[in-house]
Amino acid sequence: MKDQMIPALLYVVAAFIGAIGQYAYKLGGTRIGTGPIYLNFPLIAGILLFCLVMVLFVVSFKLGGRLSVVYPIYATTFIWGTLIGVYFDKELVSTPQVLCILLVVLGSAGVAFFAPE
Repeated sequence: MKDQMIPALLYVVAAFIGAIGQYAYKLGGTRIGTGPIYLNFPLIAGILLFCLVMVLFVVSFKLGGRLSVVYPIYATTFIWGTLIGVYFDKELVSTPQVLCILLVVLGSAGVAFFAPE
C-alpha cells in the first residue's frame, strides 16, 4: 500500500474537487436559459474543475497508481457531495444515509488498504 499512498491521496483530492464541480454544475444548471452560456460562471467553473480532476487522475496513474486501488477512493465524491449539500443547501440527511456513507468510507479504505503489494 505504501507505493499507492500518493496516488490514493491524489484521488481523495480529485474526489473533493469533483464534488465541488458537481455543485458548480448544479448552480450553473439553474442559470441555463437566463443568459448567454459563456456568462454562466458556475457552469464554466464546473467544467474547469472536472478538467483538473482528469489531470489528477493522469498524475496518479503516472505515479504508479493502480486502478483497482485508487478508483474506489473516488467513490468518496458522494460523501463530499452530501456534505456540500448539507452545508450550503441545508439538505437533510437521514440516519440510514449516514450509515451508508460510513460504509462507503469503510469500503474505499478497505479496498486501498488490503490491496496486494
